Amino acid sequence: MDDRLRDALSAALGASVRRADPVRGGDVATAYRVELDGGEVVFAKTHDAAPPGFFTTEASGLEWLRAADAVPVPQVLAVSDDPAFLVLPWIDESRRSTADGEATFGRLLASMHRSGAPTFGRVDRRPTGSRSLPNDPCDTWAEFYAERRLLPLASMAEASGALAGGTIEGMRRVAARLVEVAGRSAAEPPARLHGDLWGGNRLVDVEGRSWLIDPACHGGHREFDLAMMRLFGGFGAAAFEAYDDAHPLAEGWDERVALHQIAPLAVHAIKFGGGYAAATDGAVRRYL
Repeated sequence: MDDRLRDALSAALGASVRRADPVRGGDVATAYRVELDGGEVVFAKTHDAAPPGFFTTEASGLEWLRAADAVPVPQVLAVSDDPAFLVLPWIDESRRSTADGEATFGRLLASMHRSGAPTFGRVDRRPTGSRSLPNDPCDTWAEFYAERRLLPLASMAEASGALAGGTIEGMRRVAARLVEVAGRSAAEPPARLHGDLWGGNRLVDVEGRSWLIDPACHGGHREFDLAMMRLFGGFGAAAFEAYDDAHPLAEGWDERVALHQIAPLAVHAIKFGGGYAAATDGAVRRYL
């Protein structure tokens, strides 16, 4: 940690940084376990070339999720875009979650989703993630998923060569028939979404509680979060069962999992290549 960041953190937190040790912090950020004078330990992350509003967008998302008073979300202790940093309480992690813990998480996630959102997208219009996907408000889920996810990602993949032409054309065809594909579920109101709910963005503490971190918040279809949870694993069956008990999913939800996975798969194909291109193509072709 350089002196400028150390001084900025000390000023923001009102306590001197005694020690800062690097820890894992995602694919773009540099993260630290920070000890302050007085003994408090916090988590801090920074970014050497952060896009405008990078951490303030994340901070606003965390506070929006906290406002639902459902799944635990760390309180933002300090945030800045120059220098770029975000500071949260330190969470001591457990290596595993119990079935009871998974069930509790599923119920609380259902509560968070049901707390709703004022629109599909974000009222503040801040973009999402390292690809800066647009979040301008939309009246319907079909419009949002088509205009703010599938079509922009198809254009990005076309420009970068990340996906084959047939896959890109398929994404555009799926975007044009989302209401048909999604059926009655397309009319669901906007849910309060984490937006990037893979296993690495859920921490389980030593008391078994699940915490949400690193959100890509927006108002969207609740099936999107659940599809993301299934994409890379890391969540127990009890979480999904408890969710459906608390907030039953619309008929045919299992046939739409891959539909909601198209966007995150395309993002990964653009960022990382490899087998994600084939996975994106396979998900797209299910709905043509």
